[in-house]
Amino acid sequence: MVDVRRAAAEELPFADHEFDAALAQLVVHFMVDPVAGLTEMARVTRTGGTVAACVWDHGAGGGRGPLSLFWSAVHQLDPEVADEATGAGGTRGDLTRLFDSAGLHHVEEVAITVDVEHPSFEDWWEPFTLGVGPAGTYTKSLDTEAQIELREKCRELQPPAPFVVTAAAWTARGQV
Repeated sequence: MVDVRRAAAEELPFADHEFDAALAQLVVHFMVDPVAGLTEMARVTRTGGTVAACVWDHGAGGGRGPLSLFWSAVHQLDPEVADEATGAGGTRGDLTRLFDSAGLHHVEEVAITVDVEHPSFEDWWEPFTLGVGPAGTYTKSLDTEAQIELREKCRELQPPAPFVVTAAAWTARGQV
């Protein structure tokens, strides 16, 4: 049975060198202190073990993440809105810098892509209405009229359905 505990990434509740590997999939971006979180991951990983992470490409200018079209539409309607572009790890070289700062060795960073097919615009739009993550929180903060305006701006920017969203993520791995 796996021992599942809840804790902040910066304070993992495990002994030193307890694991062969530690993974942070799409969470470095949300860590309060990413270097501390990666340092903790290294602490709980055995010497010679692997620490790995990935973050959607939220790079300046919209990036290539799965939410790029959404944030592009938001910025067309409200250019002053803060998006996810400033989060940790979301641009080329950022994960390498963080891994190096956490004391990891032999760090390698690459971009990977994934294709997600959406059968309809509504299928793509519906998750934004649930209030999850920064995009959902932003959408839920809008009044009904502004939500409709954003939805229609997104619809205008999307290709006809069904459509495929190709998203990129930065991935890195390092050795303890």
